[in-house]
Amino acid sequence: MKYAVVIEKGNTSYGAYVPDLPGCVAAGETREEVIRLIHEAIELHIEGLKEDGEIIPEPASSIEIIEVAA
Repeated sequence: MKYAVVIEKGNTSYGAYVPDLPGCVAAGETREEVIRLIHEAIELHIEGLKEDGEIIPEPASSIEIIEVAA
């Protein structure tokens, strides 16, 4: 499965979340770290859903980069 991940740069760190998996988040000091951590978080989140007998949400979100004049 491929899930869309939103990565946000803060003042001192990066955050990431998965719109299709509510509560699945990660934070790290670098972009590379947060990508690694959100990958682990997705795996753990899905594992937890399976253990609880919950339905694993199908990926439904997508991203599009929109360029505008600033």
